[in-house]
Amino acid sequence: PPLDRAGAWLAARGVQANAMTFIGLGVGLLAVPLLAVEAFDAALLVILLNRLIDGLDGPTARHGRGATPFGGYLDIMCDMVFYAAVPIGFALASPANALWAALLLGSFVCTASSFLGRAVLAAQRHESDDGRRGRKSFFFSAGLIEGSETIFAFVLFCLLPAHFPWLAAVTAVLCFWTAAARVLEAIR
Repeated sequence: PPLDRAGAWLAARGVQANAMTFIGLGVGLLAVPLLAVEAFDAALLVILLNRLIDGLDGPTARHGRGATPFGGYLDIMCDMVFYAAVPIGFALASPANALWAALLLGSFVCTASSFLGRAVLAAQRHESDDGRRGRKSFFFSAGLIEGSETIFAFVLFCLLPAHFPWLAAVTAVLCFWTAAARVLEAIR
Protein backbone atom coordinates (compact mmCIF):
# COMPACT_ATOMS: atom_id res chain seq x y z
CA PRO A 1 0.00 0.00 0.00
CA PRO A 2 2.70 2.63 0.67
CA LEU A 3 4.23 2.03 -2.77
CA ASP A 4 0.78 2.16 -4.33
CA ARG A 5 0.08 5.55 -2.70
CA ALA A 6 3.49 6.85 -3.77
CA GLY A 7 2.89 5.58 -7.32
CA ALA A 8 -0.47 7.36 -7.41
CA TRP A 9 1.20 10.57 -6.20
CA LEU A 10 3.92 10.30 -8.88
CA ALA A 11 1.44 9.49 -11.66
CA ALA A 12 -0.70 12.49 -10.68
CA ARG A 13 2.38 14.66 -11.25
CA GLY A 14 2.97 13.25 -14.71
CA VAL A 15 5.85 10.91 -13.88
CA GLN A 16 6.08 8.16 -16.50
CA ALA A 17 6.57 4.59 -15.26
CA ASN A 18 9.10 3.68 -17.96
CA ALA A 19 11.16 6.74 -17.00
CA MET A 20 11.12 5.46 -13.41
CA THR A 21 12.38 2.10 -14.65
CA PHE A 22 15.32 3.71 -16.47
CA ILE A 23 16.11 5.99 -13.52
CA GLY A 24 16.10 2.97 -11.23
CA LEU A 25 18.50 1.14 -13.52
CA GLY A 26 20.81 4.15 -13.66
CA VAL A 27 20.84 4.40 -9.88
CA GLY A 28 21.42 0.66 -9.54
CA LEU A 29 24.36 0.67 -11.92
CA LEU A 30 26.10 3.15 -9.61
CA ALA A 31 26.64 0.16 -7.34
CA VAL A 32 29.30 -1.24 -9.70
CA PRO A 33 31.95 1.47 -9.20
CA LEU A 34 31.08 1.72 -5.51
CA LEU A 35 31.58 -2.01 -5.04
CA ALA A 36 34.75 -1.94 -7.14
CA VAL A 37 36.33 0.58 -4.72
CA GLU A 38 34.94 -1.35 -1.75
CA ALA A 39 32.55 1.41 -0.68
CA PHE A 40 30.14 -1.28 0.53
CA ASP A 41 27.96 0.98 2.71
CA ALA A 42 27.37 3.42 -0.16
CA ALA A 43 26.75 0.51 -2.55
CA LEU A 44 24.17 -0.89 -0.16
CA LEU A 45 22.32 2.43 -0.10
CA VAL A 46 22.34 2.57 -3.91
CA ILE A 47 21.09 -1.02 -4.13
CA LEU A 48 18.23 -0.30 -1.74
CA LEU A 49 17.36 2.93 -3.57
CA ASN A 50 17.29 1.00 -6.85
CA ARG A 51 14.83 -1.48 -5.36
CA LEU A 52 12.64 1.31 -4.00
CA ILE A 53 12.47 2.96 -7.42
CA ASP A 54 11.82 -0.44 -9.00
CA GLY A 55 8.92 -0.94 -6.61
CA LEU A 56 7.40 2.36 -7.70
CA ASP A 57 7.30 1.89 -11.47
CA GLY A 58 4.43 -0.62 -11.43
CA PRO A 59 2.12 1.42 -9.18
CA THR A 60 3.03 4.55 -11.14
CA ALA A 61 2.00 2.77 -14.35
CA ARG A 62 -1.25 1.47 -12.90
CA HIS A 63 -2.24 4.95 -11.66
CA GLY A 64 -1.00 6.70 -14.79
CA ARG A 65 -1.47 5.47 -18.32
CA GLY A 66 -1.94 1.89 -17.19
CA ALA A 67 0.36 -1.11 -17.08
CA THR A 68 1.49 -2.34 -20.49
CA PRO A 69 3.21 -5.48 -21.72
CA PHE A 70 6.15 -3.33 -22.86
CA GLY A 71 6.41 -1.77 -19.39
CA GLY A 72 6.53 -5.23 -17.84
CA TYR A 73 9.17 -6.29 -20.35
CA LEU A 74 11.26 -3.17 -19.71
CA ASP A 75 10.99 -3.64 -15.94
CA ILE A 76 12.18 -7.26 -15.96
CA MET A 77 14.93 -6.53 -18.48
CA CYS A 78 16.29 -3.68 -16.35
CA ASP A 79 16.02 -5.86 -13.24
CA MET A 80 18.17 -8.52 -14.89
CA VAL A 81 20.79 -5.95 -15.94
CA PHE A 82 20.92 -4.65 -12.37
CA TYR A 83 21.12 -8.15 -10.88
CA ALA A 84 24.07 -8.95 -13.17
CA ALA A 85 25.83 -5.69 -12.29
CA VAL A 86 26.18 -6.40 -8.57
CA PRO A 87 28.32 -9.56 -8.93
CA ILE A 88 30.46 -7.70 -11.47
CA GLY A 89 31.08 -5.02 -8.86
CA PHE A 90 32.24 -7.64 -6.37
CA ALA A 91 34.47 -9.26 -8.99
CA LEU A 92 36.09 -5.88 -9.62
CA ALA A 93 36.56 -5.36 -5.87
CA SER A 94 38.75 -8.43 -5.48
CA PRO A 95 40.17 -11.02 -7.85
CA ALA A 96 39.33 -13.63 -5.19
CA ASN A 97 35.65 -12.88 -5.84
CA ALA A 98 35.82 -13.37 -9.62
CA LEU A 99 35.14 -17.11 -9.74
CA TRP A 100 32.23 -16.81 -7.31
CA ALA A 101 30.81 -13.80 -9.14
CA ALA A 102 30.98 -15.78 -12.40
CA LEU A 103 29.18 -18.72 -10.78
CA LEU A 104 26.53 -16.35 -9.45
CA LEU A 105 26.11 -14.73 -12.86
CA GLY A 106 25.68 -18.16 -14.42
CA SER A 107 23.00 -19.02 -11.87
CA PHE A 108 21.24 -15.71 -12.58
CA VAL A 109 21.18 -16.59 -16.29
CA CYS A 110 19.54 -19.90 -15.40
CA THR A 111 16.90 -18.34 -13.15
CA ALA A 112 16.16 -15.55 -15.64
CA SER A 113 15.89 -18.03 -18.51
CA SER A 114 13.65 -20.36 -16.52
CA PHE A 115 11.48 -17.44 -15.41
CA LEU A 116 11.07 -15.84 -18.82
CA GLY A 117 10.88 -19.14 -20.69
CA ARG A 118 8.15 -20.31 -18.33
CA ALA A 119 6.20 -17.11 -19.04
CA VAL A 120 6.43 -17.75 -22.79
CA LEU A 121 5.32 -21.35 -22.32
CA ALA A 122 2.39 -20.22 -20.16
CA ALA A 123 1.31 -17.75 -22.85
CA GLN A 124 1.53 -20.43 -25.55
CA ARG A 125 -0.53 -22.81 -23.41
CA HIS A 126 -3.02 -20.05 -22.52
CA GLU A 127 -2.38 -20.61 -18.82
CA SER A 128 -3.80 -17.92 -16.60
CA ASP A 129 -1.90 -16.35 -13.76
CA ASP A 130 -3.77 -17.01 -10.52
CA GLY A 131 -3.04 -13.48 -9.25
CA ARG A 132 -1.57 -14.65 -5.95
CA ARG A 133 1.55 -12.64 -6.72
CA GLY A 134 -0.34 -9.41 -7.45
CA ARG A 135 -1.21 -7.85 -10.76
CA LYS A 136 1.62 -8.48 -13.19
CA SER A 137 2.21 -7.73 -16.86
CA PHE A 138 2.80 -11.38 -17.66
CA PHE A 139 2.84 -14.85 -16.10
CA PHE A 140 5.07 -15.07 -13.01
CA SER A 141 6.28 -18.49 -11.96
CA ALA A 142 7.24 -18.87 -8.33
CA GLY A 143 10.71 -19.91 -7.29
CA LEU A 144 12.85 -20.44 -4.24
CA ILE A 145 14.98 -17.42 -5.16
CA GLU A 146 13.13 -14.41 -6.50
CA GLY A 147 13.57 -10.65 -6.24
CA SER A 148 13.27 -10.30 -2.47
CA GLU A 149 15.67 -13.16 -1.78
CA THR A 150 18.15 -11.78 -4.31
CA ILE A 151 18.08 -8.37 -2.64
CA PHE A 152 18.51 -10.03 0.75
CA ALA A 153 21.61 -11.75 -0.65
CA PHE A 154 22.89 -8.41 -2.01
CA VAL A 155 22.40 -6.83 1.42
CA LEU A 156 24.39 -9.66 3.02
CA PHE A 157 27.12 -9.28 0.38
CA CYS A 158 27.48 -5.60 1.28
CA LEU A 159 27.30 -6.12 5.04
CA LEU A 160 29.69 -9.11 4.99
CA PRO A 161 31.93 -8.49 1.96
CA ALA A 162 34.71 -10.75 3.26
CA HIS A 163 32.23 -13.64 3.04
CA PHE A 164 31.16 -12.90 -0.54
CA PRO A 165 32.55 -16.21 -1.92
CA TRP A 166 30.49 -18.35 0.48
CA LEU A 167 27.39 -16.20 0.25
CA ALA A 168 27.59 -16.13 -3.56
CA ALA A 169 28.03 -19.91 -3.68
CA VAL A 170 24.96 -20.52 -1.49
CA THR A 171 22.90 -18.03 -3.50
CA ALA A 172 24.02 -19.66 -6.76
CA VAL A 173 23.03 -23.13 -5.56
CA LEU A 174 19.59 -21.83 -4.58
CA CYS A 175 19.24 -20.13 -7.98
CA PHE A 176 20.16 -23.33 -9.83
CA TRP A 177 17.62 -25.17 -7.66
CA THR A 178 14.97 -22.58 -8.57
CA ALA A 179 15.69 -22.98 -12.28
CA ALA A 180 15.48 -26.77 -12.03
CA ALA A 181 12.18 -26.55 -10.14
CA ARG A 182 10.72 -24.31 -12.84
CA VAL A 183 11.74 -26.78 -15.53
CA LEU A 184 10.00 -29.57 -13.58
CA GLU A 185 6.91 -27.37 -13.18
CA ALA A 186 6.90 -26.70 -16.92
CA ILE A 187 7.08 -30.43 -17.63
CA ARG A 188 4.05 -31.02 -15.40
